[in-house]
Amino acid sequence: MDAVYDEEGQRSLIPTGEDLVFMEADAVLIAIGQENSFPWIERDIGLEFGKWDMPVVDELTFQSSHEQVFFGGDSAFGPENIITAVAHGHQVAISIDLLCRGEDVRNRLAPGVTLLSQKMGVHEWSYDNAIEADLRFIVPQADKKKTLADRKVEVELGFDISTGFKEAQRCLNCDVQTVFEAVRCIECDACVDICPTDCITFTANGEEETLRERLTAPAGNLAQDLYVSEVLPTTRVMVKDENVCLHCGLCAERCPTTAWDMQKFLYNVTMAGQ
Repeated sequence: MDAVYDEEGQRSLIPTGEDLVFMEADAVLIAIGQENSFPWIERDIGLEFGKWDMPVVDELTFQSSHEQVFFGGDSAFGPENIITAVAHGHQVAISIDLLCRGEDVRNRLAPGVTLLSQKMGVHEWSYDNAIEADLRFIVPQADKKKTLADRKVEVELGFDISTGFKEAQRCLNCDVQTVFEAVRCIECDACVDICPTDCITFTANGEEETLRERLTAPAGNLAQDLYVSEVLPTTRVMVKDENVCLHCGLCAERCPTTAWDMQKFLYNVTMAGQ
């Protein structure tokens, strides 16, 4: 097989036509990737297939070239993850509902976004903001002699209840966002002192390239935007590196003027029938 690359850098393995080579081995581990297989779908029912023999699917409606057939998850655009597959299922349900009601499947409502303040009072919070120092727990696995001898044996055994609970405690409050109001800030730097990741800095404003280098912990991840406040009375600005923020809420809990607040982010997608 020869590796051939197209104009977009995508690799394809092309048979060279050479004779097969036999190699002796004591043991062979079969490493296979995942791919979709649709030999069971008749090719004369109006379904169009594209590259890699995948069905052509609309990215908004998940409708195929056959208006009554929809695809989601790995079968739509290739392997991703279970969260993506569930989201596809929601969108497909909306499309099917619209189609059955005789409406345009592209006529969809925009998702709704709601921000709710989590601040209940001084040192009183509606969620646990304790920081767990535990490293990721290793998922127990079955004996290798069994799993290598029989490919149908499940490799990962899963967590027991106690370990599963500890692993869940490592989860961050990613649905709770830090919100900063410059007009309330007295620049006491209490939030800077208490931040466990040094993600908050009060400094003079400037070009992003130099600003990233002047932070308490330099922000090297250029793909992650910085959270920059309005100009404060001392002409400085508050800069927070979202890339290392734990959303623990300690800045808001420590702030004496409520300049910092934690607001819960709720993302609602359109449901079928709406």
